[in-house]
Amino acid sequence: MTDLWNDESGASTAEYAIVTLAAVAIAGVLVAVMRSGAVQSLLQNLIESALQAP
Repeated sequence: MTDLWNDESGASTAEYAIVTLAAVAIAGVLVAVMRSGAVQSLLQNLIESALQAP
């Protein structure tokens, strides 16, 4: 019975799955932030000023 508790096969797969889900959640938050009007106008102004620089 103790072998069942010490068996770690599949542990790294589960860890990769958790990290992948966390990355997807963070990406979702970033997409939501990037779609906000304030951030879009800030980025547009930043790009326009960079293109106008001599």
